[in-house]
Amino acid sequence: MNAPLGALADAIVLPQPYLLFLGDTTEPSFAKTAFGLADWAADRCVGEFGVDGCAVSTGLPRMTPAEAREAGARSLVIGVANQGGVIGERWITALVEAMEAGLDVVSGLHVRLDSIPALADAARRTGRRLIDVRSPPPGIPVGTGRKRSGKRLLTVGTDCALGKKYTALALHRAFVERGLDADFRATGQTGIMIAGGGIPMDAVVSDFEAGAAEILSPDAPADHWDVIEGQGSIFNPAYAAVSLGLLHGSQPDVFVVCHDPTRKVILGLEDFALPSVEEVVDLTIRLGGRTNPAIRCGGVSLNTSSFGAQEAEALMAAERERLNIPVADPIRGGTAFAELVDSCLA
Repeated sequence: MNAPLGALADAIVLPQPYLLFLGDTTEPSFAKTAFGLADWAADRCVGEFGVDGCAVSTGLPRMTPAEAREAGARSLVIGVANQGGVIGERWITALVEAMEAGLDVVSGLHVRLDSIPALADAARRTGRRLIDVRSPPPGIPVGTGRKRSGKRLLTVGTDCALGKKYTALALHRAFVERGLDADFRATGQTGIMIAGGGIPMDAVVSDFEAGAAEILSPDAPADHWDVIEGQGSIFNPAYAAVSLGLLHGSQPDVFVVCHDPTRKVILGLEDFALPSVEEVVDLTIRLGGRTNPAIRCGGVSLNTSSFGAQEAEALMAAERERLNIPVADPIRGGTAFAELVDSCLA
């Protein structure tokens, strides 16, 4: 359970259960909101819904909005996090259909739902709600850099959409299972939908990024851990500003580098090579040391979802030997993940 953040970040209460909307997505990485909810809030999801051309599935039953409403769904959640956070033209008819079936529409995209006339008109006509999760709280201050009490862990990445949220959720769960006082702090739309509260960091004006991160993880008892969901990558030409503001404002004592070993270039920016894990460790320490000189790397979270079990174990062992730090896939768990948790808490 997450501790309250005060008036600036009141918990979001969303109509549940959800029908997950996949649009016409063909790239699984752009459906990370749907996958995150299916993996971490499956008890609150009744099915999935896509339009022609959709080539992605979370594994949930395919349903029309009317079927989902009959099965108990109360809202349709846009499960796509595409470049620019836009609503595709081909989605609008499907979203109107959902409202006509009796579902509210929940979005974590940048564009506001009520800015699209057809959706605003349908909402008025049907009495359904248009709920934008990606709305930062008012009154966020500029960051101060003041050292806060308590302990903090931040997940960072070699790129976007490769496991920072999953790693933070898995580490938070492991901390709690060990009897530690810990909170998961959500910084993106999917994390907020899972946790019920947080701040959408990529919707915050740049001057206030660090201040938002300070609010997200306030002063806490000395033995309390805030496990903070990372965003983007400080090496990403498009999104590094969000990542750096979150790093400075979080003041992490420990960070975990998240990496997909199959990825060679930045997602959506194929002219840019993916940085190495070593580069991310080095630059994170140099930049993060500005607000927490004691910052250290706890280890590496490797996304091995593309590998079989034996191949994944061999890869993690090789990387562990090469880097001389714990390397694990939090989703696979096991001894390697326990060693990563130990390192973070050391």
